[in-house]
Amino acid sequence: MLTVDEARERILGYVRRMPALGTEEIALEEALGRVTATAVVAQEPSPPFANSAMDGYALRSADTLGAHAVAPARLRLVGEVPAGAVYSGVMGAGEAVRILTGAPVPDGADAVLQQELVTVAEGVVTIAQPVAIGNNVRTAGSDVRPGMTLAPKGTELGPAEIALLASLGVHPLRVTRRPRVAILATGDELAPPGQPLRPGQIHESNTAYLIAAVRRAGAIPEPLGIARDRADEIRAKITQARTADFVLTSGGVSVGDYDLVKQLLAEQGSMDFWRVRMRPGKPLAFGMLGETPLLGLPGNPVSAAVTFELFGRPALRTLLGCAQVERPQIEVVLDESIGEIARSDRRHFVRARLSSRGGMLLAHTTGAQESHLISSLQGATALLVIAEGEGVMRAGDHVQALLLNDALPWGSEVQ
Repeated sequence: MLTVDEARERILGYVRRMPALGTEEIALEEALGRVTATAVVAQEPSPPFANSAMDGYALRSADTLGAHAVAPARLRLVGEVPAGAVYSGVMGAGEAVRILTGAPVPDGADAVLQQELVTVAEGVVTIAQPVAIGNNVRTAGSDVRPGMTLAPKGTELGPAEIALLASLGVHPLRVTRRPRVAILATGDELAPPGQPLRPGQIHESNTAYLIAAVRRAGAIPEPLGIARDRADEIRAKITQARTADFVLTSGGVSVGDYDLVKQLLAEQGSMDFWRVRMRPGKPLAFGMLGETPLLGLPGNPVSAAVTFELFGRPALRTLLGCAQVERPQIEVVLDESIGEIARSDRRHFVRARLSSRGGMLLAHTTGAQESHLISSLQGATALLVIAEGEGVMRAGDHVQALLLNDALPWGSEVQ
C-alpha cells in the first residue's frame, strides 16, 4: 500500500510525461482562469507617454524658482489639453497650459501644479510656490517598460492579470487548451438527478461535485452518466472515456463483489496502484487507458472529494502547465472544541473550518468525520493533515492545514 506522497508522485510522474495539450488563442475577456501557454512580454511602455496625475496646469519648473506669496510667478495661459487630446505646440518660457488628468504633458513642460494651488485671472496663472521638476507627472513606462514579463508561462489569469494585459494592448492571448475530463459514476444504488428513488437507491452526488471541482481546477468536465455494476456496461463507458484527456471514476474500486472498475482498468489498460495509506480514501486506483490516465476515486462522497483534492486536482493542474499546482498548506492550532483526533498508520485528512483569534489561525472540525457525511464538506475551508504515528492530537496542538479555497479562508474573529 502506497503512502499519500508516493501515490501523488506516481500520478504526477505519469502526467508530466504526457504529450502537451496544445494551445489556442482566445479573446482577453474570456481569459479568466485560463493558463498562459507562453510568457507574455510587454511590447510597449505603460503609460505610453508622460501624462498628468492631476487636473491642473502644465508648466516649466524653472519659471517658478523663488515663487512665494509676496512675489508669485505669473505665467501666461496659452491653451488647454483634455484627456485624449494632444497639445499641438511647444510650451515656451513663461507659459502654462490647462491640463486634465491623464492628458499628455505638452512638449516643453516638465511639471504640473494642481488647480487648487493656483489662481487664474484674465489669462494669467499665478503661482505662489516653487514647483519641482516632475511634480504630478506620470512618466512614460513608469508602470511597465518594454521587455518586462507581464505573465510568466503557466500563470493562471485572474482579474488583476487580465487588467494588466489589457493596459498593454495584449489581444488575443495564447493559452493552454483546457483538458477534457470524462467523469463516470458507478453503482446500482445510484439514481440520476431528477429521477425518483427506487427502493434501496440514493441520489447520485459525486458527479455533481466532480463537475464543479473539475471546472474550478481549470478543465472541461464531460460527464458520462452512471454505469450499473455490470462489466459490459462499465466496459462500454470506459471505452467511451478513452477520447478524453483524463478520466475520473467514482465507486467500484474497493474489495466487494461488484467493485469492477479496477478489474476492468487492468483488463482495458494497465493498473499502476490500488489503495493508499490514508483516511478517508484508502481504496484509490490509478492506471492508464492507453495514453489516458484514469483515477478511480472511492464511492463514498467525502472520500471522492478528498481524493480528488489530493490527487485529481494536482494532476489536472500539472496537465495545464500551471506554475502553482498544489494548494498551499499553513500551520494552524486546534481549537478547544475539537476534542481529540487519534493518529494511526494512515494519514488522516480532517474537514475543518478556520477562524482567527489574536492573529492566530484556529481549526474547528465541521462535525462527524464519517466518509458518507456530505454535510461535513459544507463549510470546510481546509483539510487538517494528521500525520501517521501514535497518540492523539488535542486542543492547542499545531498541525498543517491544506487550504481548500484560493484565498486565506479564515472566518470572523473568535471572541
